[in-house]
Amino acid sequence: MNSRAVTSEELVKWLPEVCHIAYLAGQHISTLYHQSKRLDVEDKTDGSPVTEADKQADKMITMALQALVSTIPLITEESVADVPFESRQAWSTYWLVDPLDGTKEFIGRTGEYSVNIALIVDHQPVLGVVYGPEIGSLYFSIKGQKAFKLSGLTAGLSHHQWLSILEKAPSIQVNSLQDKHSVKQQDRVSKGLDGHVGEKIKVAISRRHGGVLQRFTAQLGEVSLIKMGSALKTCLVAEGKVDIYPRFGPTSLWDTAASHCILESAGGALLNAAGHPLQYVQTKSLLNPFFIAVCDKNYPWPHFPEVF
Repeated sequence: MNSRAVTSEELVKWLPEVCHIAYLAGQHISTLYHQSKRLDVEDKTDGSPVTEADKQADKMITMALQALVSTIPLITEESVADVPFESRQAWSTYWLVDPLDGTKEFIGRTGEYSVNIALIVDHQPVLGVVYGPEIGSLYFSIKGQKAFKLSGLTAGLSHHQWLSILEKAPSIQVNSLQDKHSVKQQDRVSKGLDGHVGEKIKVAISRRHGGVLQRFTAQLGEVSLIKMGSALKTCLVAEGKVDIYPRFGPTSLWDTAASHCILESAGGALLNAAGHPLQYVQTKSLLNPFFIAVCDKNYPWPHFPEVF
């Protein structure tokens, strides 16, 4: 089970079903989000919040993925404590799920939360689905193929309607910085230019960011900041609405895997401080290093810290 091979035919077959699983879980979360009674908030051992919406979505997705493919193990943010490292350290193929990414956004009523589902094979995400119920957008891709986005999704879609809509989803692609920024930052002073060439670099940030991020963005010159929550920030890079999403705070593997797959399929990259793509290796903590999600890995992005 831990070394199960996955074929391209299986990925193509599973992707619509995984999209539908994310949609159903997201719609359930949205129902709880809009109910008049506020959900109780608990603190997990790491200090992060969890609500009944997280738990119920976790159960829904877990049951659905196990019904879809019973031979692939699964890790979710809410159930990882029940899967000892000794049991999962040899897994090379597994589902990696954040049933409600952006619990703070859910609690804070910004609507900027998402459902993230990824399939990992040999430390890389090969299938990714990110659904933002409140913004009505679903992003999805298979590694090596195009990335797609469905917009304006509403509640109550039947399975037949879902498959029909999914087939019509348009593909998405990252921005090209070569067109927008033909002169590098270091050339501007020597050539007497006025601070920027072309449009400003668009930067996706969370609503909670610190000094490290401010120092990083200052090195980009004059920028345009776009606030967004959860994995939706990386998806904004994938669809060309922003150029970079820098993350210099703690994240876990389930926060990035699905959107990582989507971003790479759209022509972008999710890189650590050494300029290498993130790897999804089983560790005890399952924490990511600092990273940047970018539209162009070859652009001279500023250096950033390697460790917390």
